[in-house]
Amino acid sequence: MGRTTFDGPVVSRNGFINEGTPGGLVGPGMVFTAVPTASLPPATVALTGAVMMVSDNGAGNNEVAMVICNGTAWTLTTGAALT
Repeated sequence: MGRTTFDGPVVSRNGFINEGTPGGLVGPGMVFTAVPTASLPPATVALTGAVMMVSDNGAGNNEVAMVICNGTAWTLTTGAALT
């Protein structure tokens, strides 16, 4: 299957199906590319619910963390504020 790059958000009214991951591993879930916290887009209402992966856990540490936009800020999946 080919890869496609989108400039805007992708919306599904019925979920997404992952038929494989890089390296041929098959399983559920999605593959995220980790970015530094400084590269996150500004948190806006339009991004509410967006999920991204950061490579520095918001504190400059070399540790990967998932973050969710709540419309006004990016927060860790635990609900803690991203510093």
